[in-house]
Amino acid sequence: MPSDEPVSDELLTIPNLLSLARVALIPVFLGFLITGQDVLALVVLVAGGVTDFLDGFLARRLHQVTRLGKLLDPVADRLTILSATIGLTYRGFLPLWLLLVVLARDVGMLCLGAVLARHRTAPPPVTRVGKAATFLLLSALPLLVVAGAFPGTARILLPIGIGVAVVGAALYWAAGIGYTLSARRTIVGHRNDTPEPSATLIRQRRSPDGR
Repeated sequence: MPSDEPVSDELLTIPNLLSLARVALIPVFLGFLITGQDVLALVVLVAGGVTDFLDGFLARRLHQVTRLGKLLDPVADRLTILSATIGLTYRGFLPLWLLLVVLARDVGMLCLGAVLARHRTAPPPVTRVGKAATFLLLSALPLLVVAGAFPGTARILLPIGIGVAVVGAALYWAAGIGYTLSARRTIVGHRNDTPEPSATLIRQRRSPDGR
């Protein structure tokens, strides 16, 4: 979702409905992928990509950027990446270690989110590295699914897809480390900015009559 538009608290907007539709398509895609129905999985994946483009485009065009939309967009990206990685690993197109790398990074980000929520701190802004990682991982998915749907292309598309996925996973972790360091600086900065209570105030808190 764009960040230069005013953000509203509306829920039932066209872009939000498209984002919800994209999320709803993820288990459908995974089901087709796991059961070997690669052509249908590819169709659903393309449909998800179209809704991803349309929700951002319409949010800008209709001035309907919302807080829910800004939350749904990265969630849909992460769920798509994770589900596709699970399905492609199950089918033998991706190595197990790559799934574990992606899964560990997402678990780490969930833990970071919990820490930020505890400190009432906003999450760090998305970096170029993070955007590049998401782009590469999402780009690798159709290559690998096409390789499964059309075996004649596997010799070319499979190694390219795996290579793109590996680079994307490396950047995925680099971005995660960057977010963690940024969040740590923010939390430490907030602590340093908090004024220390005076000795008089401490005594008053200990004794209601100020003695």
